[in-house]
Amino acid sequence: MPHQKQTIGKIGEDLAEEYLLNKGYKILQRNYRYGHGEIDIIAKDKNILVFIEVKTRNNLEFGPPELAVTKNKQRQIRKIAESYLYEKEIKETDCRIDVIAILLIKNQDPQINHIVNAF
Repeated sequence: MPHQKQTIGKIGEDLAEEYLLNKGYKILQRNYRYGHGEIDIIAKDKNILVFIEVKTRNNLEFGPPELAVTKNKQRQIRKIAESYLYEKEIKETDCRIDVIAILLIKNQDPQINHIVNAF
């Protein structure tokens, strides 16, 4: 059911954005698309540009959500991040890539695992 998957993903991204705002991040863009890929959230953490991959699951059937960020996915995120920097003509800035893994289990508060500088 792609519709439910998209909904869970959107809920996860909204939760991640709220979480980041509460931590003092400034959200620059959501769902930055380049080619066939996308970066969920681009934000500033003080003077660091942060590319954030959000993974949301509603069960642990396939393991914790952060395990979904495979080597291929990491390569794709790096490539899209480089494209963003090129497109926006951003040079000489510190960047990092974070993963925010969210577990939405019925009748429980969302579990958020923020992995700073994930890869």
